[in-house]
Amino acid sequence: MSHFDAQRRGLLGASSLLVAGMAAPHWAAAALLPTPPQTRGPFYPDQLPLDTDNDLVTMAGAGKEAEGIVTHIHGQVLDLAGQPVRGVLVEIWQCDANGRYRHSGDRRGVPRDPGFQGYGKALTDGEGRYRFRTIRPVPYPGRAPHIHFALKPPEDRGLVTQMYVAGDPHNAADRLLNSIHDPRLRARLLVPLDAHPQHASELLGRFDIVLDADAAGSRGG
Repeated sequence: MSHFDAQRRGLLGASSLLVAGMAAPHWAAAALLPTPPQTRGPFYPDQLPLDTDNDLVTMAGAGKEAEGIVTHIHGQVLDLAGQPVRGVLVEIWQCDANGRYRHSGDRRGVPRDPGFQGYGKALTDGEGRYRFRTIRPVPYPGRAPHIHFALKPPEDRGLVTQMYVAGDPHNAADRLLNSIHDPRLRARLLVPLDAHPQHASELLGRFDIVLDADAAGSRGG
């Protein structure tokens, strides 16, 4: 194992221990509501990077880590009864710190960050848990900071949605976010990003995703 791989696995291993010990999500006492769907958008990568793991900040072959504020996103995939859904393929994609996607159709006149993977994937474990190491999403014209999520359970249909940063001032003008008229459902997509307790200058957020009955696949036990 190379030093590069060992360092990355060590970081993600530490994050997994943190995830396992986190307190219950802030909505656990309330009735579970399904995570609302959102559009896939035009910039799902049309050519996936060679490195497609759950660490978007450190990419194989890049000379340096991605620009931006390192942010750890973790959570559980649950059904409406609060049971974990295991074996779900969770994909994320987002623009880099310059507001540029890894997509040939994104021709905005800003440079692309060669150190940012732009896309990652993870498989939920027996408790429905997943985690990613990425950057804090940034705004670009017409959109609040967001991360795209696509979930593919082993059975039935999946879910495409987006995660937004709670309290970000751009949220008020984002038409897609505010097309969700029910404030309870809209709140399901808003994730506070707080200081990471183990990594200085990094952020941590928990995004739990609730699938409706048609989207739920294999349950954890």
